[in-house]
Amino acid sequence: MSSVLDGVTRDILRELKDDPTHWAVFLDIDGTLLELALTPDAIIVPPSLPDDLDRLRERLQGAMALVTGRALAYADQLFTPHRFPLAGLHGAEIRDCNGNTALASITPEFEALKQAIAREAESMPGVLIEDKGAAVAAHYRLAPDYQQVLAERMQHYVREAGPGWALQLGKMVFEIRPARSSKGDAVEFFMQQAAFANRRPLAFGDDLTDESMFSVVNARGGHAVRVGNLAAPSCAAGRAPSPVFVREAIAAIVAGNH
Repeated sequence: MSSVLDGVTRDILRELKDDPTHWAVFLDIDGTLLELALTPDAIIVPPSLPDDLDRLRERLQGAMALVTGRALAYADQLFTPHRFPLAGLHGAEIRDCNGNTALASITPEFEALKQAIAREAESMPGVLIEDKGAAVAAHYRLAPDYQQVLAERMQHYVREAGPGWALQLGKMVFEIRPARSSKGDAVEFFMQQAAFANRRPLAFGDDLTDESMFSVVNARGGHAVRVGNLAAPSCAAGRAPSPVFVREAIAAIVAGNH
């Protein structure tokens, strides 16, 4: 275990190795399981990770879910051939433990709005527009000088989209997503399912988008872990240094190491 890991998180991970039946685990993907990349499509999935996640789900008797801003279909591609319980688009899309899937609908008006955003971004070199289906993200990691103008333009577009949409801030990204759901809502959904019921939730995330998940986990008497920037303000009580650490912890749990 890393020396920068807080004691409570360290003890919980040891408990997960010895007896995982008391915990339900929720994992963000980008920045938590996987390192962030310069572009959304450039992330790398270590070959062992999909199988390690599947073994973790087995050890938890099904009480594991991925909770991500990625679209459900894209997240599935990352971990093929496995299909995990998963909340995509910050909870707007969801697949439960039985494989039942609810996808967000896309209106013609929202399609037109996405196209307008993409056209405007053509005049901002380095700004990448990610079409997520029922959400759209403007990444400025390669063009940080556009942060302010993008903030203003995405605020304009979310007002144009109407009350059914919300502007989500993240690491070097502005995203317009359905307003009706959040990662916290996704955790509440899963905790109602039989595999998760009567367990304490344990959540790992790295970004502002994960704070609603952390809040729900805290309210349910669980434990939330902020990954990466150890000094970042967060309602998560726990800290973990990096996605490498998270992956190594998962590998150790499924291997039964003590």
